[in-house]
Amino acid sequence: MSDTPSKVNTPHTTDVAWCPACGNHMLHKAVELTMHELNIEPENLVMLSGIDQAGKTLHDLNAMFNELHSRSRPADSGMKLPERRLVVIVESGDGNMLDEGENHFIHAIPKSIDVTVIVHNNMVYNPDNAKASLASPRSMKSSTKVTGVKLEPFHPLEVALAMNAQFIARGLARDVEQTKLMIMEAIAFRGFSVVEVCQPCVVFNKLNTCQWFKKNIYYLPKSYDTTNRNAAFRLAAGYDKLPLGVFFRHEGPELYEEQMGCNTAQLIQPQPPDEKIFQMMNEVCR
Repeated sequence: MSDTPSKVNTPHTTDVAWCPACGNHMLHKAVELTMHELNIEPENLVMLSGIDQAGKTLHDLNAMFNELHSRSRPADSGMKLPERRLVVIVESGDGNMLDEGENHFIHAIPKSIDVTVIVHNNMVYNPDNAKASLASPRSMKSSTKVTGVKLEPFHPLEVALAMNAQFIARGLARDVEQTKLMIMEAIAFRGFSVVEVCQPCVVFNKLNTCQWFKKNIYYLPKSYDTTNRNAAFRLAAGYDKLPLGVFFRHEGPELYEEQMGCNTAQLIQPQPPDEKIFQMMNEVCR
């Protein structure tokens, strides 16, 4: 990799369909800095996403794989098992992960595949004209919930803990440095890692604004015990106050890759091109 990170794209220089103040720009920068500081070469990295706004974060990292909408997670095992040397990162929004893709998110956790999942969460469906999402807090009014959301929101970290996730953390998109450090720790962790990244939607979420986040976030103290699962549960539930940092980490005895008998060798060996196929293609294309 080069000595300096490549320039982070902005709406002024690219056709990325994000608002100028969208938190995706800052999260993109945190991910890019993570790749640079960990010295992860593109050939050793696979980043997966569904078809959504969060998925555009991957477009200029030269290591992306776009899956179907709400299917951002299933292919990670197909990427990791044949080539365990790969760094596999799944990055998508609250639709692909928590709503349409909720079942894939839940079923992946107990396997403990060595992948990192980054969940974008702005608590509303911003590209869909401010529709309430599964993560929208109660009382939020939206184009689909004109009298306010009645159900309790889906808390991804609480659910991940209930499914015995071994590493969970929460960051804030505008704090690039701290978010970068959490993602770096998640990648280095041996097992399934979940990092929720909160970000205000400055256009469609009129409840969880930048001012709201300023008043309702705090970082966990250095003395916090990341092995205390009960404490992590209390932190992961609720949006009254949002703690930021690593909530819980505990390495399990065996990865899913090891249970399946996959060693560190490359299972799929590249084959030289078949000259007969090239000849047939040339004849067809004449």
